[in-house]
Amino acid sequence: MQKRTLGQQGLETSALGFGAMGISIAYGPGDEQEGIATIQKAHDLGVTFFDTAELYGWGANEKIVGRAVKGFRDDVVIATKFGFTRDYGQDSRPEHIREVVENSLRYLGVDYIDVLYQHRVDPAVPIEDVAGTVKEFIDAGVVKYFGLSEAGPETIRRAHAVQPVSVLQTEYSLFERDVEAIFPTLTELGIGFVPYSPLGRGFLTGTAKPADEYGETDMRRTDPRWQPGNYEKNLEATRLLGELAASKGGTVAQLALAWLLAQGPDIVPIPGTRSPQRLAENLGAADLVLTAADLARIAEILPTGGFGARYAGKIPVWI
Repeated sequence: MQKRTLGQQGLETSALGFGAMGISIAYGPGDEQEGIATIQKAHDLGVTFFDTAELYGWGANEKIVGRAVKGFRDDVVIATKFGFTRDYGQDSRPEHIREVVENSLRYLGVDYIDVLYQHRVDPAVPIEDVAGTVKEFIDAGVVKYFGLSEAGPETIRRAHAVQPVSVLQTEYSLFERDVEAIFPTLTELGIGFVPYSPLGRGFLTGTAKPADEYGETDMRRTDPRWQPGNYEKNLEATRLLGELAASKGGTVAQLALAWLLAQGPDIVPIPGTRSPQRLAENLGAADLVLTAADLARIAEILPTGGFGARYAGKIPVWI
């Protein structure tokens, strides 16, 4: 698989990464052995970038990733995150970051973390203190690269002034475009970008079904994009995207990922899946070349994104 560089500190990964969250949470019950097999299959197919977090099962997901990559750990990039509390509040105090890093190293079974993200900005802790704490780990060789997630331009600039930020991770897909407003800041500072939920939480796989057909522990049951009114519009857009994809010998998921790759050379999406078959399909997107006419047609179908907000209730605001 092709390689891409994120940021200016030397972080190189495969053009497509793997998001491990769904193995443990958000999409119904998962199977640990199936998750391990899927991660190992991803590596066999050329993926070198694996994304997890403390939040994803409070260590359970990190343990799965660690077991899966044990035989080839030094050949891959492992990203994890700090910043949440057990009641889903924010806590990026330096002492809490140190505690989480210690736990993550143990859960992953590694002696260093490649990318350490602040999972969400903590308004109660100056970002300079956060960046300074991560810098201590980088200087000590325990962490290689610093990342932010769902941060706004001002926070990114302030953090970058203390410890260079290699990568920003935020939701981005054909359905979700708001983060494009931050791209000029990333370009100016030389920061790479990792889109999470690059397949619209599964809608852009062509397998979406009405919200009430998902299980109680599946986030799509309450996702606004799946609710009546939005669901039908998103379904029709996906159908049209599928027609374009089929004309190129691909699938709607491959088209959606290829579109992300076409937005810039320093973008590395991290689609997640529990299925080795779906994994192979996703990675095929790296070989799907979109023409100017293809991109124009996609813009006609979804000029500003999908229908429905990112989350039910309060809309996240970058700070």
